[in-house]
Amino acid sequence: MTSRPSVREVQALKVHQWLKDWEKVEFDERARRRRPDPYFYLFTLPAAELKALSGIARRTTEGGLRRAEDPGIQRRHDEERSKLIGEFVRYGFPWSELSEAKRKSGRYDDLRKPGWLPTAIVVNILKPGDKRRGREVNKKDIIDVTDGGNGLARVRLPSSFTDADWEPTGIHPLEVIDGQHRLWAVEPGREMEDFHLPVVAFQGLDISWQAYLFWTINLTPKRINRSLAYDLYPLLRTEDWLERFEGHPVYRETRSQELTESLWAYPTSPWHERINMLGERGLEAPMVSQAAWIRSLMATYVKAWEGRRITIGGLFGTRLGRDEEVLPWSRAQQAAFLIFAGQAIRDRVKECKKPWAASLREAARDGDTNDFDPAFFGAQSLLSTDQGIRGILSVTNDLCYVLADEFRLREWVTEDSAAASDLDSVEEALLSFKDQPAAKFIGQIAASLATYDWRTSSAPGLTDEQQLGKAAFRGSGGYKEIRRALLIHLSSAPSKEVSGAASSVLGALGY
Repeated sequence: MTSRPSVREVQALKVHQWLKDWEKVEFDERARRRRPDPYFYLFTLPAAELKALSGIARRTTEGGLRRAEDPGIQRRHDEERSKLIGEFVRYGFPWSELSEAKRKSGRYDDLRKPGWLPTAIVVNILKPGDKRRGREVNKKDIIDVTDGGNGLARVRLPSSFTDADWEPTGIHPLEVIDGQHRLWAVEPGREMEDFHLPVVAFQGLDISWQAYLFWTINLTPKRINRSLAYDLYPLLRTEDWLERFEGHPVYRETRSQELTESLWAYPTSPWHERINMLGERGLEAPMVSQAAWIRSLMATYVKAWEGRRITIGGLFGTRLGRDEEVLPWSRAQQAAFLIFAGQAIRDRVKECKKPWAASLREAARDGDTNDFDPAFFGAQSLLSTDQGIRGILSVTNDLCYVLADEFRLREWVTEDSAAASDLDSVEEALLSFKDQPAAKFIGQIAASLATYDWRTSSAPGLTDEQQLGKAAFRGSGGYKEIRRALLIHLSSAPSKEVSGAASSVLGALGY
């Protein structure tokens, strides 16, 4: 490794954080909770130098050390995780997650991006006399911090410090509280050693406070729900790499999110403002979450191109038909197709007089139905559940996929390549699709789906046998079961096109 002059003094910001209420906290040096300084510091260091100055106090069972006496707070270092972070830093996302074969193919070279790590490494600067397992920092290895005035400070590196190969005489002068995997992502002898990392540094922070800080950083924050995360996707649509379908699942997620948003936003969509876009709890009306919609679209219409087990592909992505070409549909056309199918199913269900539909309407008669048909939107209708949405997306995709050539789906072409979020273009596409041969086929599928018993297992009036059969739709295994049940139902449809296509799909899937 080439030696280079090391930074002897680092300029830092002094961040004051203290509240009057904190005076009520019980500080106890005997419990390793001595009163901390009312400030910490912000600065940067080359990753390799920060790594050389840092020690990792990991929890251990060596020597029979009692758990309460073990000062280590870090979990065991996961080398694979650090390797993945290192790949991200060098190549960015999503290149870092592509397989070696895809990287070498040259088809994805435009996916290289910067791999920023803006989140700070949190460390503690040991003071003279601070002991860890009976050892302390050698005097010549101490990091000294002095007040520079005006909210600034000077962080002086050890007088003995030379370069990234430096080793302390005693224990390391820095303790990593959080960020060890990011720090250890730096590999010796590589250009990443000149990569600077932001640092939040406490000084003389007692070990119990370090454990508390590690716990609050890593365990207590509430994990963001998937629907809220997906709701951020529209902010990223200016990124060209999100427009591509193949390769990484993020492309399919992005397409699925955009389609879901269109189904929610388009005024005459059956799911207009009836998708739980933010994953909120306690909503009055039953709504399937945005995350569930996205998962269902990715499993059906926006299915991956590649895969050994894919016998029935996704209409919006997989090569299909005799020529094995992809449908040249814009995203606005895709949204319009889904809206048209949803409208057809909603309208046929509304017209349905079958006992299952009548019983759901009767059960909801005394309640507030908000002018929506309980057979389609009610809490005891499968059509307002995750499994029901997956079911209708699955079978409409399946049947249209196998008959794509017969109904000349490729010939439906619109003038522009608008996004699904362009509601004017969605409306134009919706109007034009009504004149396509496939529109009648969608109507026939909808008519047969409306005769299926869509009651949930908790709906009133079910026999024990019916309850047992519908209980099979619960959980993740229910997706396959409801798809199979709907295909069997459609295989007896009055329409020969519908029954024939459903039978073909059943055979292809081995049901």
